[in-house]
Amino acid sequence: MTIKSDRWIRRMALEHGMIEPFEPGQVRHTAAGKVISFGTSSYGYDVRCSEEFKIFTNVHSATVDPKHFDTRSFVDVKGESCVIPPNSFALARTVEYFRIPRSVLTICLGKSTYARCGIIVNVTPLEPEWEGHVTLEFSNTTNLPAKIYANEGVAQMLFFESDEVCETSYRDRGGKYQGQTGVTLPRA
Repeated sequence: MTIKSDRWIRRMALEHGMIEPFEPGQVRHTAAGKVISFGTSSYGYDVRCSEEFKIFTNVHSATVDPKHFDTRSFVDVKGESCVIPPNSFALARTVEYFRIPRSVLTICLGKSTYARCGIIVNVTPLEPEWEGHVTLEFSNTTNLPAKIYANEGVAQMLFFESDEVCETSYRDRGGKYQGQTGVTLPRA
């Protein structure tokens, strides 16, 4: 298994639609000013989160149960940023839609800019032939409110290609998160 370079990422995105929309370079400034970088890096792709957020709340004193998830545990927020309460978390989705090739495993890692502020992005694999917007999990490990920004870099995707294709892909298994488009809650 080998990690893939910026050239491979550009080729796969442009010729095969692996990432849409796709930014072929690293963006650090936009018309709005300086941003947390996003786009293609040396050996990865820095994704952005959309303006859709779900912030965890304990208003209804629900039990967090992945088999029977109470949707009232989140408050929906739309905007250019999201403030995560102390010691809590929020969900968002990537701006980018992914189509992972059958021979590739993709790993999502947090960006150091957020990690240095106590905001942790859950490490998430995108399995071979998975497709959709990635639901991102942000944990605020501090005892202060923490802010994340929409349409700016929030996490980095690393692409690993195997010497052989897998026997059974995520699509073959009929994975429950295949083709997700919004911020997707846990499914049993």
